Amino acid sequence: MPHDRYQTVQELADRLEVAEATVRQWIKSGVLRAIDIGKGWRIADTDLERFLKARETAPRERDDATTGHRAGLDR
Repeated sequence: MPHDRYQTVQELADRLEVAEATVRQWIKSGVLRAIDIGKGWRIADTDLERFLKARETAPRERDDATTGHRAGLDR
């Protein structure tokens, strides 16, 4: 975690295009881990990644570098 970059609630809300109140609710409910530092909450990149991964509907498809086709698709 020492190499993580941290974002404010405002920065994360802007990045995800949601209201600050939404981010604060995620923190308050415990679904998004945050650290209270000084004047406000900070969210580490790894915590944001974990939060987003838990809300995926399906794993992201990857490109197969050898064929140029996306994995999991029949052609």
